[in-house]
Amino acid sequence: MLLYEGKAKQVYVTDNENEYVVYYKDDATAFNGEKKAEIDSKGILNNKISTIIFEMLNENGIKTHFIKSLSEREMLVKKVEILPLEVIIRNITAGSFCKRVGMEEGIVLDEPIFELSYKNDDYNDPMINEDHAVAMKLAKRDELKYLKEETLKINKLLKDFFLKLNLKLVDFKIEFGKDADGNIILADEISPDTCRLWDVGTNEKLDKDRFRRNLGGLIESYTEVLSRMNK
Repeated sequence: MLLYEGKAKQVYVTDNENEYVVYYKDDATAFNGEKKAEIDSKGILNNKISTIIFEMLNENGIKTHFIKSLSEREMLVKKVEILPLEVIIRNITAGSFCKRVGMEEGIVLDEPIFELSYKNDDYNDPMINEDHAVAMKLAKRDELKYLKEETLKINKLLKDFFLKLNLKLVDFKIEFGKDADGNIILADEISPDTCRLWDVGTNEKLDKDRFRRNLGGLIESYTEVLSRMNK
């Protein structure tokens, strides 16, 4: 039974009350849903890429919702209550950050920038700070400390992982949720939909900016990312 449908995925209940099935759709969205399209096989690629990354993170001690892949478009995950926060790490200047602060794109930052946004489409997912999150009761102070520490660990693992594929991890957005025992674990997905990935040699964009900026070749770029993972 369908429990929830988001922009890029559907979540289904299972016979196990602590497990869900996540189905990856072919829908592409940008600018908080203002730009939409259906791109054949995108969901298959994101499911396969996310599966590989979740498996790598699990092997390296990061607690995630991922249990196993079920099919080309489906994965079995632990039931979590998603925290209403989007957690963003920026390693290189790009996207909305450049527009917001006036920096040029492509500057390698001396240290990662940790950002939070309030996950609420009605308000266009506004950026907030930790004091806002506590005041709004979105998370407790100790939970935010854990989120930052865990996200920086994830960033290090992902940067090293992608660099071996000759890719720069420019930035990424992740989400966390609470499992049945109240533990905070990594959830949602990690794919070129949620990460900016540039080729080390050419700076070619191999992520959703192909769609955002009308560059074309989105499926070819995602296929290239998966191909490098499978070598």
